[in-house]
Amino acid sequence: MELVIAVVFGAIALITVITLIRAVRIVPQQRMDVVERLGRYKKTLGPGLNLLVPFIDAVRTKVDMREQVVSFPPQPVITSDNLVVSIDTVLYFKVVDPVRATYEISNFLQAIEQLTVTTLRNVIGSLDLERALTSREEINRHLSGVLDETTGRWGIKVTRVEIKAIEPPPSIRDSMEKQMRAERDRRAAILNAEGHKQSQILSAEGEKQAAVLRADGDRQARVLQAEGQAKAIRTVFDAIHQANPSQKVLAYQYLQALPQIANGQANKVWIVPAELTKALEGLGGALGGLGAMVGDAPSKEVDSGAVEREAAAAAEAAAAEAQRVNDEVRAAEAQVGGGSQQAGVAGQPGLPAAPPVTAADFLKNSTPDREQG
Repeated sequence: MELVIAVVFGAIALITVITLIRAVRIVPQQRMDVVERLGRYKKTLGPGLNLLVPFIDAVRTKVDMREQVVSFPPQPVITSDNLVVSIDTVLYFKVVDPVRATYEISNFLQAIEQLTVTTLRNVIGSLDLERALTSREEINRHLSGVLDETTGRWGIKVTRVEIKAIEPPPSIRDSMEKQMRAERDRRAAILNAEGHKQSQILSAEGEKQAAVLRADGDRQARVLQAEGQAKAIRTVFDAIHQANPSQKVLAYQYLQALPQIANGQANKVWIVPAELTKALEGLGGALGGLGAMVGDAPSKEVDSGAVEREAAAAAEAAAAEAQRVNDEVRAAEAQVGGGSQQAGVAGQPGLPAAPPVTAADFLKNSTPDREQG
């Protein structure tokens, strides 16, 4: 009897424990449990401690309210230019109404996947390959709008749809790589040509500027050289005119310059200036007495010693005058700075100055032969 009572009490205790376990339900955060009573929806349990009627209430589904990420396998899609591409998609969604997600559709995840595939084929079918590769943002917006509108009645919110990859066929990939390589080669060739062109332009401009600068430098050098020569000639000319040489000195300078003018293998013909005859008139005046004595009185005896002394005196005077003029010219040239160091003849800066001539040499070269008198 006692054994039967113990068994009964044990069974009652076990039933009590099982009843308490079925009556108490603890729901974690971010989860909602859908409860049915006798096969009919009763209520939704929120997070925390909840009490149920044992053996009458039952939990139908446990819905995760967090945002979920689903990556769908690659799907073959045909573009408008009849090319088959493989597209991978990633879907972000969350359940906003666990009751509708439980009773409106049997498997909402599979439904979302199939809806994504069909919508993606419709969108990609209206685009060619090139536009499909460059219009991912547009495709994502279109997919998000369609999925959000359709899944809204299921109690599901599609937050984002992303195309992970678009893989064209291998032959198309090879063609695209060749096209991109050719485009890069073309751009490189254009850049090289533009660089070479710019280099040639810069080199030509540099040569042009250098030539202009050289020409300007030569012009300025010639102008300065001409100004220096003009200043030297002007200084020599002023010095000669300030000295006011006589006709005798000029005739003496002409006589010194003429042998140097005639000297040289290339001088076949040389011209005696008209001023030489006028200048020699002054020198002839000094020697006129000797000619008159010889020509006018052939029968009269002439004192040869007196004639020689007069001629020597005239030659010495002419030589002294010429030496004075030469000293003044050299002093003027030294002040110019060597501008015309060989201006020996008055008015002729290009002729070299002749060495001084003694009175005896001048008398020897200029007096007539006394023996003919």
